[in-house]
Amino acid sequence: MSASDIRVYRQKIDSTSSLKKIFNAMELIAASRIGKARQRVAASMPYANALTRAVSAVSSQQDIEHVLTSEPENPRRAAVLIMSSDRGQAGAYSANVLRWTESLLELLHTEGKETDLYLIGRKAQAYFDFRNRKYNGFWSGSTDRPEFETAKEIGETLVNAFLTDYEDGGVDEIHIVFTQFKSMLVQEPTVVRLLPLEIVEEEVSDVSELFPLYEYEPTPEEVLDALLPKYIESRIFSAMLQAAASELANRQRAMAAAGENADDLIRDYTLLMNNARQASITQELTELIAGADALAE
Repeated sequence: MSASDIRVYRQKIDSTSSLKKIFNAMELIAASRIGKARQRVAASMPYANALTRAVSAVSSQQDIEHVLTSEPENPRRAAVLIMSSDRGQAGAYSANVLRWTESLLELLHTEGKETDLYLIGRKAQAYFDFRNRKYNGFWSGSTDRPEFETAKEIGETLVNAFLTDYEDGGVDEIHIVFTQFKSMLVQEPTVVRLLPLEIVEEEVSDVSELFPLYEYEPTPEEVLDALLPKYIESRIFSAMLQAAASELANRQRAMAAAGENADDLIRDYTLLMNNARQASITQELTELIAGADALAE
């Protein structure tokens, strides 16, 4: 071992220590923001559930045919909205979403359906750009702080594509892939079909509870025309909020793990540097003794 080896280990210790400070800072930032993200998820649920019940009541109590609730006879093209992150350092968050996306795309292609991709987050954009795969829409800049205006724009884009004829580039189905936030330790990638409408009431505890009876004016069809775009916007915004909370939770865990790994590296490099220093001192002493013996002879 030489002095250059000791210098290399010292540089590695310094650089790893600097990285550890960055990891700790990012962990604290994510931890400080996760609380507000969870509050936004909880605050969005009453409106989304009320809107879900209203749409469910219109759809279930009236024998009507509506384009947004009727199953197409021969679906040929599906739109897939993919929610990833703008930034990395969140563990396998985006990778899991993209893996579920590939499974969904494979299933849709097996069913003979074409797919149009709509992306949220630069990670998804980089993934499909690298593979030279086209996408029809892209939004970024606020994956960890979603804004309702973005959800409204996405909803309008997808509903317009759904209302357009297949020959003109329209779609027959709309799916979203996002990460559902269940707790600080559990976030699950999820696939939901938005259109044609599938009514899912996860927050209703009493399954025997009946839908309220509504009187419609002017007609149930026009009520659906007004409610369903808002329903789609609320579902997309709710998914974006859950994805944001999941992203922050994953980033907090990833940065905590990175900090622990940095501690292990610093410990290992320190041990190697001390061994190199000891070997260097031992070599110098050996050379001094050998020189003294040579002079004595």
